[in-house]
Amino acid sequence: MKGKDFYSAAHLVVAAIRILEHQNSASPSIDEICRTLSFSLEQGNFVCRKLNEMNIIDVVEGAFGIKLFIKDHLLLEEIPQGATEDNLEKELKKFQNDKKDYIQKIELFKAEQEKKKKNLFAELEKKLKKDLDEKKSK
Repeated sequence: MKGKDFYSAAHLVVAAIRILEHQNSASPSIDEICRTLSFSLEQGNFVCRKLNEMNIIDVVEGAFGIKLFIKDHLLLEEIPQGATEDNLEKELKKFQNDKKDYIQKIELFKAEQEKKKKNLFAELEKKLKKDLDEKKSK
């Protein structure tokens, strides 16, 4: 979606909702929209969240997952045209960086836990050897 503005992305998402509703006789999920438009899942979630905030679409969670419904397509015209997706790119990069940081924190935590476990076993082994040596010397 590089080089496209949010206005275009919003129109594409609304059009994809209509097409998928027609083809499947059911409301589509964000995943289906992303596959249809070749958007990343993060990008699709971002656009759908913004459209939901603008009351253009409804995002409903039900027994069959999260489904999208068009609420008021006329509000699409209130989106400024030509506005670049710098915010979208920034949000995506921020999300990806946060995810990487989170994964690094998890790995660091796991490494610390493994180190603590090794130290605990080493201490237990020392105590057992010490106790064993004391019993032998008696």
